[in-house]
Amino acid sequence: MSDRPEHDPHASHAETSVGLIQPSNKGLGAMDHPLTPGEVSALNWNLLREDLSLPAAVLLEEKLAHNLQWMQKFAAAYGAKLAPHGKTTMAPKLFARQMEAGAWGITLATVHQTRVAWQHGIRRVLMANQLVGKQNMAGISELIADPQFDYYCLVDSAELIGSLGRFFQARGQRLNVLLELGVDGGRTGIRDSRQQRAALVALSQWRQHIALCGVEVFEGILKDENAVRSLLQNAVDLASLLAHGKLFDRTPAILSGAGSAWYDVVAEVFSKADIGTPLEVVLRPGCYLTHDVGVYRAAQQQIQSRNSTAREIGPGLQPALQLWAYVQSVPEAARAIVGLGKRDAAFDAGFPTPNLHYRPGHKTPVAVPAAWSVVNMMDQHAYLQIAEGDDIRVGDMIGFDISHPCLTFDKWRCLPVVDSGYRVIDVVQTFF
Repeated sequence: MSDRPEHDPHASHAETSVGLIQPSNKGLGAMDHPLTPGEVSALNWNLLREDLSLPAAVLLEEKLAHNLQWMQKFAAAYGAKLAPHGKTTMAPKLFARQMEAGAWGITLATVHQTRVAWQHGIRRVLMANQLVGKQNMAGISELIADPQFDYYCLVDSAELIGSLGRFFQARGQRLNVLLELGVDGGRTGIRDSRQQRAALVALSQWRQHIALCGVEVFEGILKDENAVRSLLQNAVDLASLLAHGKLFDRTPAILSGAGSAWYDVVAEVFSKADIGTPLEVVLRPGCYLTHDVGVYRAAQQQIQSRNSTAREIGPGLQPALQLWAYVQSVPEAARAIVGLGKRDAAFDAGFPTPNLHYRPGHKTPVAVPAAWSVVNMMDQHAYLQIAEGDDIRVGDMIGFDISHPCLTFDKWRCLPVVDSGYRVIDVVQTFF
């Protein structure tokens, strides 16, 4: 793939093609040559008609559209901007939909991810990570040579600021950065006043080539709401200090936080911040688009419980990513073996949850018995615990919901998008 921009950043998601669908990808139907997503949808595949080779990961269009609008409404209610974390899906077609819905930009974590986004028309990226290393700096240098590309990364030390300053000085460029605050036991980010003072001195020394544009935190590593609020208030205080010292090189200054677990608290605290200069509050949740029935469902239930704005918007986020697989064997009275494994689904935050049971030839899927559960997974197999006498046969299809979308998406290069009748209406490609 060439490095030139391939699409207008304002093109509709239907027009934002990311290349041909190769027959060698898993989870698709019969293809004797590469096809565009539009050509695939014209084939009229239907998952329930067994037109797809299982296991397959599919996206439910109605729930995707619901989640997309729900989160945009939530951010707007607080006067905040949304920069969804693209590492969750690494799917440019989904990035484009998020931008069309009103997103301020896309958050990413690496230079590779940033390049993928730029190649597919995204013109504002907040790289919520440190930019370290010669080749990584060179990659960003090439991208910001595009005058339409608005890029930000994080800094937390004088050492890194000096390294970036020297590199971009040699290139005659100026790099936009956010100063990152961290917590003890966490990831990157300033921990104490000594480190903060050193970073600010370095920023003043390199101001011609390093533009301080705001303050950033990632609160998702914290489990306690009080600790989250304390970190957020520290970020507001730091932003106020920088504003009064006239140290920001961007107006409005950016104040950014929010993974997928505490975005409501971040929106509440940051939207009330008054630092004496205009602020742009940027929220960065990523998993909301497909949601799940595990860690993020639990987090969303807490958000719905404590946040009146979330309740007022209407029905909350819905699981929009399903995995389907065949029952391969029923070797024991209380166990079925399903053709779905660790190569297909995340398992770090809980095994997939069986949700739907479909017997080919029947009209529609039905809910599985409440007692069914996955008790173990191997590379290509799941052990499904059932009850003796349950109506389950070899060749039945089981639809699973998942926990942790990030580590499920990265196992698939193509995900069919299906309507309410499980007809394939599009294909989303990923670029991990």
